[in-house]
Amino acid sequence: MPRVPVEDNDRMSLRIAVEEKALLVRAAALQHTNLTEFVIRTAVATAKDVIDQSEHLDLSERDSLQVLNLLEHPPEPNEKLMAAAFAMPMRG
Repeated sequence: MPRVPVEDNDRMSLRIAVEEKALLVRAAALQHTNLTEFVIRTAVATAKDVIDQSEHLDLSERDSLQVLNLLEHPPEPNEKLMAAAFAMPMRG
């Protein structure tokens, strides 16, 4: 998962088109909040959704059963897998 460095600064500056800012201000007013609170709440919720979607995988029942079967009965390693395993540096 990619990590983005976070500065130790509680401020963030954005450049935004006049029309987009007006849209955000209107939406904030409709939710009875200020622009900063609206943008933060919306951006944080969207960020959580993006992270959740990138970190979770939904499998069908058939695929789930196949994964469980492969975990219980793993296939024999082929030559390519064995070569890769032997090519890895030894930990010690």
